[in-house]
Amino acid sequence: MLTAISNALCRITGSNVGAQTVSEFLIGQSELVNLTSPAASALATTTQRQPPKPPPVNTKASEAELVTEQPTLLSDPGARAVVSSRAFADFTPKASFEIKKCDVHRLEEGPPGQAELTREQGLHYYRTMQTIRRMELKADQLYKQKIIRGFCHLYDGQEACAMGIEAAINPTDHVITAYRAHGYTYTRGVPVKQILAELTGRKGGIAKGKGGSMHMYAPNFYGGNGIVGAQVPLGAGIALACKYLGNNQVCVTLYGDGAANQGQIFEAYNMAALWKLPCIFICENNKYGMGTSVERSSASTDYYRRGDYIPGLRVDGMDVLSVREATKFAADHCRAGKGPILMELQTYRYHGHSMSDPGVSYRTREEIQEVRSKSDPIAMLKDRMLSNKMAAMEEFKEMDSEIRKEIEEAALFATSDSEPPLDALCDHIFHNEPPLEVRGTTPWSKLKSSS
Repeated sequence: MLTAISNALCRITGSNVGAQTVSEFLIGQSELVNLTSPAASALATTTQRQPPKPPPVNTKASEAELVTEQPTLLSDPGARAVVSSRAFADFTPKASFEIKKCDVHRLEEGPPGQAELTREQGLHYYRTMQTIRRMELKADQLYKQKIIRGFCHLYDGQEACAMGIEAAINPTDHVITAYRAHGYTYTRGVPVKQILAELTGRKGGIAKGKGGSMHMYAPNFYGGNGIVGAQVPLGAGIALACKYLGNNQVCVTLYGDGAANQGQIFEAYNMAALWKLPCIFICENNKYGMGTSVERSSASTDYYRRGDYIPGLRVDGMDVLSVREATKFAADHCRAGKGPILMELQTYRYHGHSMSDPGVSYRTREEIQEVRSKSDPIAMLKDRMLSNKMAAMEEFKEMDSEIRKEIEEAALFATSDSEPPLDALCDHIFHNEPPLEVRGTTPWSKLKSSS
């Protein structure tokens, strides 16, 4: 049968099989065959390339996988363009989704009840959130292996908050958060390898291995702060600088429900309202402050109303689109000169408060599993895209594989990079200053500090 096919192709193309096998000949003619046709797909699955030629076509691959692989088999750019356009022709480029309506305080109207999502945005959001999830799970593993030591607060479950906020603001806007900071460090542009290396205390870390889990920084990202609630007045100060400079920028100032009763937060509210600072105060309400539920710690759990004279929004923090639209609304409010606004993101963390907390002594495993099965932010986005034909399952699988590889490579770097030398212990105390001596643990022990 294959011989008959090859003879027919010889007559059409004017080629001579010669000493080639039939399979080699058919593969050699692949540029002339439209591989997107059902017949050609079937033909491709019956042929194997032989070494030293390119790798064989997987005979068990699905039609969708074969279409994905075809550009690597075609050398002609025009043919590749045809295959690519056909491969993605059936995907919906943009779709609108109903999102949960926000509860509002001192606002006539809130964010829209619908959100548009393009295919490119959806894939980007998925990759970012899945990378954060995998990175945190790897941090969990490294901590249990005693490679990461000290404090370590993981962010898995809350990925929609970090991704939604970043999607709604500009890179030139400012973000400051508490000690559950790994996700925001990544969305602000720091590579995974530098985050994991910081967790393992290596000099390739984002803070040269001297900051650890709670103290990571990047341009326009001010950490990671270890003192409960202390970053909120700092965020108000950053917003004051934005207003003073007149640069039309905003500062996103984040804290958790466990910090929501801190007096310094209300002082920051007051000053921000008096001076109409472009500050978005965001309470990430993950239901538990350490091991204490919000119902046991707060007389009022309506955190979005806590600003009193400051407008507020309560948002579904497990939906990346809801977070994005609410943050856009809040940023527009601030940029219009209306002063600060307060957001409460209702979210959930899958791990305990920190790695020393198993997370199941004050809540049940069933509660955690219910949130995972019904409200997981990554699964929600994935289901939306699949149900609206905005992506194929194979794309998500391939993306997951790429993310796992990236995380493993980052973990290898984080465990093999060298630790910072002892003589760098006091470096970077000051910025852009000449070297100075720093007293050590005893008066006669002197260390040097370089900027």
